[in-house]
Amino acid sequence: MSRADAILDRLTRLHPKAIDLSLGRIRALMRRLGDPQDGLPATIHVAGTNGKGSTVAMLRACLEAAGYRVHAYTSPHLVHFNERIRLAGNLIDEAALVALLDEVEEVNAGDPITFFEITTAAAYLAFARTPADIVVLETGLGGRLDTTNLIGAPAVTAITPVSMDHMHFLGDTLAKIAAEKAGILKPGRPAVIAPQEPAAAAVIAARAAEVGAPLYRFGPDWSAVPIPGGWHYEGRRWSFDLKLPSLPGRHQIDNAGVALAVLEQLEGFDIDRPALAAGLGRIEWPARLQHLTRGPLVDALPPGWELWLDGMHNESGGAAVAAHAETWHDRPLHAIFGTLNTRDPADTLRALAPHLASLHGIAIPGEANTLGAEAIAAAAVSLGIRSEPTTSVAAAIAAIARAESGPARILICGSLYLAGTILAENG
Repeated sequence: MSRADAILDRLTRLHPKAIDLSLGRIRALMRRLGDPQDGLPATIHVAGTNGKGSTVAMLRACLEAAGYRVHAYTSPHLVHFNERIRLAGNLIDEAALVALLDEVEEVNAGDPITFFEITTAAAYLAFARTPADIVVLETGLGGRLDTTNLIGAPAVTAITPVSMDHMHFLGDTLAKIAAEKAGILKPGRPAVIAPQEPAAAAVIAARAAEVGAPLYRFGPDWSAVPIPGGWHYEGRRWSFDLKLPSLPGRHQIDNAGVALAVLEQLEGFDIDRPALAAGLGRIEWPARLQHLTRGPLVDALPPGWELWLDGMHNESGGAAVAAHAETWHDRPLHAIFGTLNTRDPADTLRALAPHLASLHGIAIPGEANTLGAEAIAAAAVSLGIRSEPTTSVAAAIAAIARAESGPARILICGSLYLAGTILAENG
């Protein structure tokens, strides 16, 4: 275990990961640190249920392709915590992360604080001390009371599609969840709005009117549609035909549309079509319909088989993967699925069910809040999927290979915690 990992492990135990939505604690801590978040360069703030991480990755890729230095903050990480903090394009290094965590903890002086708050404070300090042209922030949970919502005047905000997720924290209706997401909207600051369900769109529009945030909405203001060989973006100023984003899936066209709409609204930055094309052609965002091509799990596959990985952890994510599975009818599709016990696996799997030849349920290794493999298998059976529990991904792959007579495709999916385990163990 690295020194940073040891500190993070101790902070997790000292400051439990239990979510306690409030801005009071982190505001007090940031005041003691000199409010570094108030001195950051232009900031893009992204909230939403699905697609916000992909959108942030696209924004970063396009801005960097245009020659800008980009800070980025995302969560959760998959393998190493350093993935959450990028400084001017590079993952924060071990020594810098250790020093920042030590400093923030010392200034906090033992006051009540959550793990996410103390690590977000470290990110703000890092961003303030390292020169860059722009910051891209992804909310962790919700928006209104999220620790990233300390930026008083972001250059642009964005809300990706809102759906039912984290209901025990954000509310039990789409309108309540949308209200939390819309908490990032700021007076006079343009807000890019992805395609939304009517209930969510109405709440977002009402909040925008209340605070005076001009909306730039999918449909009336901008659009992103597939065309032969790629996709087309149409906005108030830009009109581009582009190749498909390097992240596969029809839903990534929507995410790319949000990214371009944000960049179209971003003042003071020179971003042309070649930079957009270059950026969208080299997006770094693992476990989003990622084709695994090397490692021990891939080596265990019979010749001609494919192994894919996706963190589709809710109903909307499952629907997005199901839409892509429409293009996968050249061979049988088998799933290995693991999720947390706060999720209903049937909700996540319902859209994908018709495309699956089988499913193996797995408990997420090392995760205390995992749902058991037997419960996952039972939920899959209730959807008409041939399913059984398994003890490991390797065992599931071996069982699928024994049952199939020809080339097949295996999708490891569910929680991002499972995806992180796969990426760590598969090199």
